[in-house]
Amino acid sequence: MAKGKGARTGGRAGGSSGSGWLLWIGIAVLIVVLDQISKVLVLGSFQYGESLPLTSFFNLVRVHNLGAAFSFLAGAGGWQRWFFTGLGIVAALAMVWLLRSHAGQRLFCAAISFVLGGAVGNVIDRLLHGYVVDFLDFHWATWHFPAFNVADCAITAGAALLILDELLRVRRGR
Repeated sequence: MAKGKGARTGGRAGGSSGSGWLLWIGIAVLIVVLDQISKVLVLGSFQYGESLPLTSFFNLVRVHNLGAAFSFLAGAGGWQRWFFTGLGIVAALAMVWLLRSHAGQRLFCAAISFVLGGAVGNVIDRLLHGYVVDFLDFHWATWHFPAFNVADCAITAGAALLILDELLRVRRGR
């Protein structure tokens, strides 16, 4: 397949396809809403550090992440709040542009929508609280995976879809 706007997913060529890109924005908004509702419920139901075991390997817990993924730069002294907020805003604007430019590429846009919704959900936390609210805690014996939230799940799913989209694009290109 020739390289170009339509080469990414084999769908319709890029371009905004009218208001079709608004569907992708709607998916991102839905993710933000679900993320923020879950965080409001956690903030209203748990004290900081409080945990509720639900299974032998899963707890609901209220923790605050001052850093990025896996608490990267959490102890940096405060400047990271504004750095990650700014980075999230710039990334969100770039993703909106990608959605408008490639609205007909369904898998690609679904992936970007998930990442966008997750990024905006965590930016809202940084702006409102100065930290990201995490509450999903998986563990085995004494090992705990870092707690995460709905926004993080969406970002991870979006990243997996981006990888799948690229693998399919490369496969079609052979």
